[in-house]
Amino acid sequence: MKDLFDADQRLVILRALNEAAGYSANCSMLSCVLATYGHNISRDRVRAHMRFLEDVGLLTIDVVGDKTLVARITEQGADVATGRKSVDGVKRPAPGGN
Repeated sequence: MKDLFDADQRLVILRALNEAAGYSANCSMLSCVLATYGHNISRDRVRAHMRFLEDVGLLTIDVVGDKTLVARITEQGADVATGRKSVDGVKRPAPGGN
């Protein structure tokens, strides 16, 4: 069950970045987006998902200030967010974007 939630949370992060101005957002904003979709998880967990997505090439991370993480989606990440590509550990969106 945990793997299903993790995969969905990662997809939510990618979709949020794909729709964000500048295709980027910080950890705090991504946490708010996840909560909007029913995923009330810790910021540590959000950062862990960000690192996973960075490791598989779906986003890049910049550290701003002491520890604020800012994620920017990559072209591959946009392909996963829209269902044009699949990656293990990230839920594939349903047809029609649900």
